[in-house]
Amino acid sequence: MSMIDPSIDELAKKADSKYTLVILAAKRAREITKEHPNENLREREVSTSFKEIMEDLITYDRKKNLTIER
Repeated sequence: MSMIDPSIDELAKKADSKYTLVILAAKRAREITKEHPNENLREREVSTSFKEIMEDLITYDRKKNLTIER
Protein backbone atom coordinates (compact mmCIF):
# COMPACT_ATOMS: atom_id res chain seq x y z
CA MET A 1 0.00 0.00 0.00
CA SER A 2 1.31 3.39 -0.94
CA MET A 3 1.06 6.53 1.16
CA ILE A 4 0.81 8.51 -2.05
CA ASP A 5 -2.40 8.18 -4.01
CA PRO A 6 -1.98 7.76 -6.94
CA SER A 7 1.32 5.97 -6.58
CA ILE A 8 4.50 7.21 -8.21
CA ASP A 9 4.75 3.98 -10.20
CA GLU A 10 1.30 4.55 -11.71
CA LEU A 11 2.04 8.22 -12.41
CA ALA A 12 5.38 7.38 -14.05
CA LYS A 13 3.48 5.57 -16.81
CA LYS A 14 1.79 8.86 -17.78
CA ALA A 15 5.00 10.67 -18.77
CA ASP A 16 8.26 9.91 -20.54
CA SER A 17 10.27 10.63 -17.37
CA LYS A 18 9.81 11.47 -13.72
CA TYR A 19 11.29 14.90 -14.46
CA THR A 20 8.51 15.58 -16.98
CA LEU A 21 5.94 14.36 -14.49
CA VAL A 22 7.20 16.72 -11.78
CA ILE A 23 7.34 19.72 -14.12
CA LEU A 24 3.84 18.98 -15.41
CA ALA A 25 2.44 18.70 -11.88
CA ALA A 26 4.21 21.87 -10.75
CA LYS A 27 2.91 23.89 -13.69
CA ARG A 28 -0.63 22.70 -13.07
CA ALA A 29 -0.33 23.38 -9.33
CA ARG A 30 0.65 26.98 -10.12
CA GLU A 31 -2.41 27.29 -12.37
CA ILE A 32 -4.68 26.00 -9.60
CA THR A 33 -3.17 28.52 -7.18
CA LYS A 34 -3.86 31.35 -9.64
CA GLU A 35 -7.41 30.13 -10.28
CA HIS A 36 -8.21 30.02 -6.54
CA PRO A 37 -6.26 32.80 -4.81
CA ASN A 38 -6.68 33.10 -1.04
CA GLU A 39 -8.95 30.05 -0.87
CA ASN A 40 -8.57 27.11 1.47
CA LEU A 41 -8.70 24.15 -0.89
CA ARG A 42 -9.68 20.68 0.30
CA GLU A 43 -6.36 19.26 -0.80
CA ARG A 44 -2.98 20.55 -1.80
CA GLU A 45 -2.57 21.86 -5.33
CA VAL A 46 0.13 19.32 -6.18
CA SER A 47 -2.08 16.45 -5.02
CA THR A 48 -4.88 17.75 -7.22
CA SER A 49 -2.55 18.03 -10.21
CA PHE A 50 -1.27 14.45 -9.74
CA LYS A 51 -4.85 13.17 -9.62
CA GLU A 52 -5.69 15.12 -12.79
CA ILE A 53 -2.64 13.62 -14.53
CA MET A 54 -3.67 10.12 -13.44
CA GLU A 55 -7.19 10.65 -14.78
CA ASP A 56 -5.76 11.91 -18.12
CA LEU A 57 -7.32 15.34 -17.56
CA ILE A 58 -3.84 16.82 -17.95
CA THR A 59 -1.51 15.74 -20.73
CA TYR A 60 1.54 17.22 -22.39
CA ASP A 61 3.06 17.63 -25.80
CA ARG A 62 6.83 17.21 -26.00
CA LYS A 63 8.14 20.22 -27.89
CA LYS A 64 10.88 22.68 -27.22
CA ASN A 65 8.85 23.90 -24.20
CA LEU A 66 6.57 21.77 -22.08
CA THR A 67 2.95 22.83 -22.50
CA ILE A 68 -0.11 21.69 -20.61
CA GLU A 69 -3.07 20.52 -22.66
CA ARG A 70 -6.57 20.05 -21.30
